[in-house]
Amino acid sequence: MFDAYIICGTPRTGSTLLCKLLAATRTTGDPHSFYRRQDVSEWAEEWNLPPRDTMGELEFQLAYLNAAIDAGKGGTEIFGLRLMRENLDELSAILDRIFPGLVSDKARFERAFGRVLYVHLSRENKLAQAVSLVKAEQTGLWHVAPDGTEIERVGSPGEPRYDFQRIRDEVAELEAYDAAWNTWFAEQDITPLRIGYERLSSSPAATLISICQALGVQSPNAGDVKPGVAKLADATSLDWMRRYHLDATV
Repeated sequence: MFDAYIICGTPRTGSTLLCKLLAATRTTGDPHSFYRRQDVSEWAEEWNLPPRDTMGELEFQLAYLNAAIDAGKGGTEIFGLRLMRENLDELSAILDRIFPGLVSDKARFERAFGRVLYVHLSRENKLAQAVSLVKAEQTGLWHVAPDGTEIERVGSPGEPRYDFQRIRDEVAELEAYDAAWNTWFAEQDITPLRIGYERLSSSPAATLISICQALGVQSPNAGDVKPGVAKLADATSLDWMRRYHLDATV
C-alpha cells in the first residue's frame, strides 16, 4: 500500500488526462502540478496561506507543503502530485531545507509524502509530442473537453505556424528530459511504474485500472471511466509531421 504517487512526466504526455482520471475515482487523490514554479503563488492564494512576505521562507515552504498534501489527497488517503522533470531539482531543494540531512531525493520525498509510487509517464513518438507542444504554445490552447469546450487556454489565441527548427529543438529537449528521468530513477534506485501516452490515450480505463492496482486501491469499473480531456491532434498536426520528415532529410 502506498501513501502517495508522483506522476513523473514531460509536457504533452497526457498528464492532464491522467490526473483527471485519477481524481474522478475519488480514491486516488487529486493530483496537480503544485510545484510548478509559475503556479505557486496562485495555489498559495487559493489555500488562503498568509502572504509570503509576512513569514520566513522556511515557514512558508512548510505551510505550502502541508497545504499541498491536503489538496493533493482530495479527501482520500492517497496524495497525488504531477511533477515535470524541470521542477524536480527545485522541489528536492525545498524539501532539503524542510528536512535537512537526508541523503537522497528519494529519502526527502518519502519523508514528506510517505511511501511513494513513481509513475513515469512518457510518449514514444517524440515528434508528435513536440508538434503538440509547439501548437499549444502558438495557439494558446492546451486542453479541451470531449465536447470541444476549452479547459485550458494560456495567452491570446494565435495561428499555428509550421517551424522546423522550433520543432527540432523541442524534440531534442523532450528526449533529454525523458533521459534525465531515467537517469534519476537509476540514481535513486527507483523502479517506476511506466505508463505510455499511446496506451493511455487509446485505453484510458485499462491504464487507470493498472495504476489503481499498483497503488493497492479498489479499481473503478471500466465502463464508468469517462476521459475528461480530448485529443488536440488534427490534420495540421499530421501535416507538420509530414513536412518535418521531409525537411529532416534535406
